[in-house]
Amino acid sequence: MSGERPADAPDAGAVDAEPVLRAIRTRRVVRALAEAPVDPEHLRAVLDSVRYAPHAGNRRLHRYVAVTRPGLLRAIRMVSPGMLQHPAAAIVVCVDWAGVRAYGFPESNPGPYIDVGTAAATMLLAAHALGLGAGPVTSFSRAAVAVLLGAPDGVRPELIVCLGHPSPQQPPPVRRTGGPAWDDLVRWEQF
Repeated sequence: MSGERPADAPDAGAVDAEPVLRAIRTRRVVRALAEAPVDPEHLRAVLDSVRYAPHAGNRRLHRYVAVTRPGLLRAIRMVSPGMLQHPAAAIVVCVDWAGVRAYGFPESNPGPYIDVGTAAATMLLAAHALGLGAGPVTSFSRAAVAVLLGAPDGVRPELIVCLGHPSPQQPPPVRRTGGPAWDDLVRWEQF
């Protein structure tokens, strides 16, 4: 029986999911970052991770701007009330809305926003895996950040991922009070 796998042989398709699940469970939004710069190779690794995030139809309608210059980071922070941390680097996720329209999608199509979310989740996990602190920011002036970045017409910033080394002192975690328990939010098969 040459084609059969011995009973004690590991399944070649088996995957050790525990490291990934542990990363998902331990990743947190880091609100206090140290002043140390982010290693350029780590920044490239976080950017490279986005290639593996799901994108609707694999159309790649997003653009990513890595920002490390302190003056530009300060200017972006000035127009971003949601940016509580002082990042050493940031990645601005933009949508090429001209490209969206060229594909025939209306701007009301949720696909580009879903792709922003998958890109952000992937970058946050990559940063965590590299020992970096990270946090998403959605409260910012899209128009002002577009001007600061010199974004071409039709390309609009939609989300900022702040990056840096976690400060040893973090603010206390935001604790939810009241509201439903997790088991109250999950249903199986139907409501």
